[in-house]
Amino acid sequence: MKSWYTIRARDGGAEVLIYDEIGAYGVSAKGFLAELGALSDDAAIDLRLNSPGGSVFDAVAIHNALGRHSGTVTVWIDGIAASAASYIAMAGDAIVMPENAFLMIHDPSGLVMGTAEDMREMAGTLDKIAGGMVRGYAGRSGKPEDEIAALMAAETWFSAAEALDAGLATQLAEPVHIAASFDIARFRNAPPELVEAVEASEPEDDAMVPDIVEDANDVATPPDPEAHDPDHSETDAGKGPDPAAIRAEAIAHARAVVDLCRLAGQPQMAGRFLEQDASLDAVRAALLDAKAEAAPEITPHHPQPGRSAATRPWGDVIARTFKLKG
Repeated sequence: MKSWYTIRARDGGAEVLIYDEIGAYGVSAKGFLAELGALSDDAAIDLRLNSPGGSVFDAVAIHNALGRHSGTVTVWIDGIAASAASYIAMAGDAIVMPENAFLMIHDPSGLVMGTAEDMREMAGTLDKIAGGMVRGYAGRSGKPEDEIAALMAAETWFSAAEALDAGLATQLAEPVHIAASFDIARFRNAPPELVEAVEASEPEDDAMVPDIVEDANDVATPPDPEAHDPDHSETDAGKGPDPAAIRAEAIAHARAVVDLCRLAGQPQMAGRFLEQDASLDAVRAALLDAKAEAAPEITPHHPQPGRSAATRPWGDVIARTFKLKG
């Protein structure tokens, strides 16, 4: 199972990397907090962020754990700290942003399926979560809570200079190359220059391919092999196959598999299919089978579906899945 974080011990401290969607792939903050707790209380921590956000509950738990840590916590926003990731950043004693990095804050969002009461309950939960986040951003920046609430409602993106002016960062650094394997287009107000930078970033070697194909948020349209090589000149006898074309086709296939799993609500299955090198038809069939097995069989002897997990497996899972938009 792919993890979204890495914790590396170093002399006198530790380096923590969150370079993916927080809480993705079934790995919750529990493992993160266990590893963090294994560090000495006074260990200096360098937390490096390049994340679109993710689970708000995991982010709050990480933020609070870092806040309790007695050692110095320096947050480095290496590219993007959006949504839940920006809330984690607020736990740093220092928050360093390269001049071309971005930070984003917005209201939490969630999915629910059920009755009107279920939806009212979700709305109340989101209001409580938003209130806690407003206090966190306001406490860090020194801005009034109503001003922070308005910025969150508008989904506000801050450049490094803007974050510094707003009190959400403490130091600027030299620009860095921004690369990300997650889909930045999910956000409604993402800066065009950021979208272009992320879309233009390409893996530099084959060692990066597993990170790309296992990312359930990397959404791309598979290229047309015929459009790439209409006359098949790249595979003529004597020339051999073109490594770049083969690699592009493999990545496109992997991304298509990831997309199918994501749309089916089962991103964790993508890794298994890719290990099996399954065709897209096989992936579709397996996902349909999995959904059919999870769906309840209703017979005349059963009452109409109610609130039990046995009769609403998909709805109950969705109703209890809260995450920041992103």
